[in-house]
Amino acid sequence: MDVVEYIQANKAQFFADLKEWLAIPSISGDPAHHDDVRRSADWLAEYLRGQGFPTVEVWPTAGLPAVYAEWPAADPDAPSVLVYGHHDVQPVTPLEEWDTDPFTPVEQGDQLVARGTSDDKGQVFFHTLGLRANLAANGTDAPPVTIKLLVEGEEESGSVHFAELLTERRERLAADAVIISDTTMWSADVPSMCTGMRGLAEAEITLRGAEVDLHSGSFGGAVPNALHAMVELLGKLHDADGRVTVPGFYDDVVPLTDEERELFARLPFDEAGWLETAGNSRAAYGEAGFTTLERIWARPTAEINGLWGGHTGPGGKTIVPREAHAKLSFRLVAGQEPAKVRDAFVAWVEANAPAGVEVEVRTPGGGVRPCFSPIDSAGVAAARRAMEKAFGKEVLFTREGGSGPEADLADILEAPLVFVAVGLNDDRIHAPNEKVEMPLLLKGAEAAAYLWDELATALR
Repeated sequence: MDVVEYIQANKAQFFADLKEWLAIPSISGDPAHHDDVRRSADWLAEYLRGQGFPTVEVWPTAGLPAVYAEWPAADPDAPSVLVYGHHDVQPVTPLEEWDTDPFTPVEQGDQLVARGTSDDKGQVFFHTLGLRANLAANGTDAPPVTIKLLVEGEEESGSVHFAELLTERRERLAADAVIISDTTMWSADVPSMCTGMRGLAEAEITLRGAEVDLHSGSFGGAVPNALHAMVELLGKLHDADGRVTVPGFYDDVVPLTDEERELFARLPFDEAGWLETAGNSRAAYGEAGFTTLERIWARPTAEINGLWGGHTGPGGKTIVPREAHAKLSFRLVAGQEPAKVRDAFVAWVEANAPAGVEVEVRTPGGGVRPCFSPIDSAGVAAARRAMEKAFGKEVLFTREGGSGPEADLADILEAPLVFVAVGLNDDRIHAPNEKVEMPLLLKGAEAAAYLWDELATALR
């Protein structure tokens, strides 16, 4: 029996089992559902045992549990591959916008609708079918690489304890590559692989002038106005070409290669249609010299998220406001570190704030580090071959603007990342009526079945 025959013969049971798991409301961000997250971990562990994994463990953390499973290769010298995903899900509010109960999975044509179908239970689950298909096609009882699964329980609430878990379990999790199945493809008709995700840093500025708000007739034009100072300061943040002026901001950015730019350009991108999805924005905008896709995937940004101060109530109030405030965020790309960007920004504010105002910059710790997977790496090339065999067409490359714990996986485990996923941008993840395309989950299983043989050769 070949891979496709096995998947088709077992797809009904695959979806029946997936629906059972989806029915568990494992919302990590809601304390009222923390027992459900634990129940989800226990369910998955029992399922993986039933699928034949020789080692299955539920790993506690200071928060919510992860599930670990391992299936050794018959060859002790074979490469090891870690598959990462998460079993917790987003809250379901506003509940009234769901057409069906979010935890009662419903098939609607080729779509399966429920919370977690795409993000990320469905995409974790296709690996179980893919592995069994690989074993059946090869006529073996062990995969060609040692396969390890790590399915987190706190991704949707910030992966607060994940780095600590990786550090504590580093030896058990050691791998030659990490497979990420928590992203999307360009479209069902244009299969693609993600090669990077942007990171995040944040800051809040407060500028203070006088100790109290002042009468604008008595003092206006003669003392610093905190709001004027803030507008003047933020006006310097970008130059005429849309580049961020903070010294050193771009120093560590990994530049796009000519091949990446060419592959991005081959994606069927409709800028006018994209602007409609961007709240009917009236024009594309950003750093000169880059396309829209390059800007949102591979270039860092500095965004003013909020600006306030002085009188904002009804009617006039003729004052020189004593304070002004602004919130900013920075989307970071491969090579950048949140802490370094925050420190550079603080120094820039202090150097550029107008005279006569007191400056305070608050920078929340942590942040999210970007991750990146070069398209010419052995793991990415192997995964691309596996996906092209499953989809029967060329696989292109994308990146994503979102952020997750992938950088911690790469750095703590010192292993390259490979993104293999079949979600779509219109799967309504984090929104009401989340869905997944059932045929794509089966394609994901097929690609995973081919992947292990490809990696067995590529990673040696």
